[in-house]
Amino acid sequence: MIPAPRGGFSPAIAFIFVTAVLDVMAMGIIIPVLPVLVEQFTGSNAAAGIYNGLFVTLWAAMQFIFSPVIGSLSDRFGRRPVILISAAGLAVDFALMALAPNLWWLAAARILGGITSSSFTTVFAYMADITEPEKRARAYGLIGAAFSAGFVAGPLIGGVLGEFGPRIPFWAAAALSSLAFLYGLFVLPESLAPEKRMAFSWRRANPFGALRLLRSHHELTGLSIVNFLLYFAHHLFSAVFVLYAAYRYGWGAMEVGILLALVGALDMVVQGILVGPAVKRWGDRKVMVFGLAAGAVGIACMGLAPTGWLFTLAMFPNALWGLAMPTIQSLMTRLVSESEQGQLQGANMSVASIAGAMSPLFFGFVYSVSVGEKPLLPLPGASFLIAAAIMSGAALLAATQRVPPRRAAGDRADFASD
Repeated sequence: MIPAPRGGFSPAIAFIFVTAVLDVMAMGIIIPVLPVLVEQFTGSNAAAGIYNGLFVTLWAAMQFIFSPVIGSLSDRFGRRPVILISAAGLAVDFALMALAPNLWWLAAARILGGITSSSFTTVFAYMADITEPEKRARAYGLIGAAFSAGFVAGPLIGGVLGEFGPRIPFWAAAALSSLAFLYGLFVLPESLAPEKRMAFSWRRANPFGALRLLRSHHELTGLSIVNFLLYFAHHLFSAVFVLYAAYRYGWGAMEVGILLALVGALDMVVQGILVGPAVKRWGDRKVMVFGLAAGAVGIACMGLAPTGWLFTLAMFPNALWGLAMPTIQSLMTRLVSESEQGQLQGANMSVASIAGAMSPLFFGFVYSVSVGEKPLLPLPGASFLIAAAIMSGAALLAATQRVPPRRAAGDRADFASD
């Protein structure tokens, strides 16, 4: 397979975009119904909050362990085989969840899903392979837009299919992942030339070894902490949003699916359209800080919203957090060489996975003690307010970071403020 030239290779970019849409759409389809299935197994809304948080934690723990492995494997063998194997693995994962007879089966499927979805690190490394450093914020914005496009259609489809039964959306998700695999099998070119590959090493591939890369520069360490706080705050939605929406506003699968589609549409606009012009005008650091601050305001408004309509309006300022993710990624890629891009993305995903393992348990617990007949914390939106405080802390830390100038690919840049 011919490596993609730097600066862009349209079929490759098209594939990455379509594959990201299909994979995230598949994941989005199950969002409105997975907590419902968990609640059927547990028989309690409060218990479902705990178990749903546990399943998200299992998924994130697998990402923590396997993301550096998969990132390093892609540095060694190329991006294409890793992406294809992941798509096939996700199809199997969704089929297992569709057949799950109990919580143990569902937990096993979540473990498999966490392993196979770790290849999202390879998607980011792929984009780093085929784009120049100064264009990466926009490129990662496009990936974010692809993810958002999947979340526009996924939860909406899942909400509609969920009306016919909580297991139907899982079969639809399996079909979409199968389609992504077949599409990639015939279309996806390799992006990493053989001479740029790095020998596989367990010292780098294990999660703790991969995290050493983030300690190799003070700036990488600071940005990785910002990244952690961002992921920690936003795992609130995967942990308690569906249950909270049902408890406080009486929303069912259809309403949740529609709202999540709105969230995806807003993210798609922010990351796909606004990131590039904003970075060009104000620079990565300022855009990153603004996105984090706006996200904090939006989440706080959600936790205080007394009605569903006000909660929905709060989605608009919250969507601006999408400005932060691609700018953080872009800044970090400037600090490592081309042969380390997969390792960097694996380390980033490990950081995200640590947040994903801790956050759902934390927010699931907070939610469980803030609802019910005699809650210990009589404030249903407490989880959202705490998440807003965490996001505010991320914004303050991001404002103190010095960032590298735009330099040629592979250079370890000197540092200066944007």
